[in-house]
Amino acid sequence: MKYRFLIALAIAAPALSGTAQTRIWRCGNTYTNNQAEAQAKGCKPMEGGNITVVEGTKVNGGTPTTRIATAPQTTASQRIDGDAQRARDAEARTILESELKKAEARRAELLKEYNNGEPEKLGPETRNYQKYLDRVAELKSNIARSENDIAGIKRELARLPAPK
Repeated sequence: MKYRFLIALAIAAPALSGTAQTRIWRCGNTYTNNQAEAQAKGCKPMEGGNITVVEGTKVNGGTPTTRIATAPQTTASQRIDGDAQRARDAEARTILESELKKAEARRAELLKEYNNGEPEKLGPETRNYQKYLDRVAELKSNIARSENDIAGIKRELARLPAPK
């Protein structure tokens, strides 16, 4: 009796899973299988395999007293005077110049350790050459990253007005 049920289930399973999937249309970032809705919105039919859409959870709104901080809108009456703006620009320039010095020091340190592509081997690297090669590649990528950082800081400095 138990085996008859399992055999019937084994025979019926492929028939149940073989049902055809309805056509899917894409409407921007949403998907639908309703043909009338898709035609009304001018959606494009999807070709290929199955599509699975998982909806994310909604963020709780919180209490009505919860507010999101936004940058203040400046109007003509709230404009910053020239002296205050020059002070801000000077402070930004000082910060960027100190960051540039740090980045250049870091690059110099990396170049010294890199030693023109032949850094000194550390303890475990004498027995495992691959570790040495991995460290050399990491040093090379760190040097490239620090050079990109320096170039970015210099671009930011060039955007600031010249100091007076």
